Order: sequence, then structure tokens, then C-alpha cells
Amino acid sequence: MQRLYTPKIGPERKNNAMKAIWYEQPGKASDVLKYGDVEQPEPKAGEVRVKIHVSGVNPSDTKFRSGWMGLKQPYAKTIPHNDGAGVIDAVGEGVSSERIGERVWIYEAQRQSAFGTAADYVVVPGHKAVTMPEALDFASGASLGVPAMTAHFAVFSDGPITDKVVLVHGGAGAVGSYAIQLAKWGDAKTVLATVSSDEKAAVAKQMGADYVINYRQEDVVARVREIVGKRGCDRIVDVALAANIDINAKLVAHNGVIATYESGNAPTVKIPFYELLYKNAALRTVLVYAMSEAAHEAAAKDINQAIQDGALQYLIAAHYPLSETAVAHDAVDSGQLIGKVVIDVV
Repeated sequence: MQRLYTPKIGPERKNNAMKAIWYEQPGKASDVLKYGDVEQPEPKAGEVRVKIHVSGVNPSDTKFRSGWMGLKQPYAKTIPHNDGAGVIDAVGEGVSSERIGERVWIYEAQRQSAFGTAADYVVVPGHKAVTMPEALDFASGASLGVPAMTAHFAVFSDGPITDKVVLVHGGAGAVGSYAIQLAKWGDAKTVLATVSSDEKAAVAKQMGADYVINYRQEDVVARVREIVGKRGCDRIVDVALAANIDINAKLVAHNGVIATYESGNAPTVKIPFYELLYKNAALRTVLVYAMSEAAHEAAAKDINQAIQDGALQYLIAAHYPLSETAVAHDAVDSGQLIGKVVIDVV
């Protein structure tokens, strides 16, 4: 349910104020993002308030801000960012006071809310503040959320992957790197990754890919078939479906699944229907914000377990202070960085 509380933003607010980033209309980061004081939120029933230490920036956050492909701005004022990490400092009715002082990572803070993690504090439903394993630092915690949950759903939503072959396109990306690691954690037989450069190949290999293919230098179909033979790939995790659909149709195994979380910004994708039909293959679209609560819960549980098992590494591309969030958004939009961009709030 959408919260009714609206932040009071402006210089007149002195008491009970916090620092935050906000925007009032879509546009270029440097034009629309503002930095200043806003009213500190209070948790309602079932909610917790988190003192943010690190806020994570996702491509979806910058797309929301920019009005990408006609996205509407549902709120008069929006504090951006879905991911973050910090410490619970207050709880609402129905939430145990024992959670105060708990270190947590946050997912989808801005889903159906005007309030994201680009602020000193954020209020979220209690289940969206996930207890952080002791070994996890705040920057790493802020790098989970959207990419790790997207990767989890893409890899596991159609069942266990034990002894299966998994192909991850964009293996050095935020989602791709987690998909590789979660596939290895899930006992996949073979994990392959495609990349576009030697630098990204090194990252995908570091994340645990058994084989890495530079699609600009090699024939992906021929190379994958050389490695896995006629069996094909039981799971394909894709970041650019429009460019890869023909490759995927050739490589997906019988009864295999192509799970795609991006089309490469193409609003329409032509599907080789009969090539997929004869394999009884499934094409699954993956949007983390549309996942069920059960899927979110399963993802959070498995991600924490993988962390405790020492199975996850975290790619942090760059740190920025809260006051330079616009610069951080531009860095994300540039597509030049490998890993997650984070905002150091504390």
C-alpha cells in the first residue's frame, strides 16, 4: 500500500531534518537532482527506519529519474534509489524492538514509495530490511538488492540447477556477475559467460565462470557447442535479448529456459518461434519489481546463505558522497564502469 506521508522539502525545515537527494520532475541528473534538508521519516505499523550508511545506484534508478521510455513520475517529490545498507534505529507498531541496532541490507525501498535510500534515513516495510551476515560490509550490502535478486530469479525460478549447464550473457555486469556466482553456488555442472572485452573476461573468470567467451572475437554458438556439445544450455541468463535471441534459440537445451531481464533497450523482439517450439523451450522475462513476495523472500534467504557460505564476491565500481549523487548517476549512465556505483551516506 502506498504510504500517505509526504516529505516536507525546503529551507524552512530546521528541526527533525535529514540530508537527502530528491527530484521533482524527470530529466538529466545534473538538472533535476537536488540536495538539501528533508523531514526525517517515522515508521508506521510494520515498518522499520534505517540509518543509511551506503546507498546503491542501479540503472533502473537512473531510468526512473530520466523518464526513460515515457516512465511517469508518480510522486511530486522523489528520493531515489532502491538498494542500500545501514542500521535500524526505530521500528513501527508490530515490529520487535529487538530489531533496533540490527545491521541490514535493503531492497526495493522505492517500490510504491516516494522514498528511496539516497538520504540519511529511509523507512521500509520490515521484510525489506534483511539482516546482514556479520562478514558483510555496508558497501557490499548496498550492492545486493536489485542485481542479486534479479540474478537469483533468473537462475532459480524454474527449479534447481544441480548438474545443469548455465550460460550468462554479460558476465561482468552487476546481474551477470551474481548470476555466475549463484549458479556455481547452486551446483551447476558448467557455467559459461559472454563478455565484450578482455577486462570483462577477467572479471567473469574471477566470479567463477568455467568458460568465458568474448563475443566480439569468437563465434558464441560454435564455442559453446564445442564446450557442452549437443546438450545445449539448460538456463540462459540474458541482458540483451534482441541481439542474442537467435544465439539463444540455437543454444538452449530441450526443455531449457531463456531468462531475460533486458532486451538491450529494444521495445520489440522478433522471436524464432519454431526453433524454440521444437525444443519445448521457455522464454521468461525477469523484472525484480514484479517478483512475488515469495520469490523475494526466497532470494533474500538464498543470497544470505550464499554469503555465509563464502560464495559471493562484490563488485564496487566507484564511491561518491551523497552531495555528488548526480555525478554518480552520470557514471552509471555512461556504461563505462564495471560493478556497482554506491553513495557513501555516513
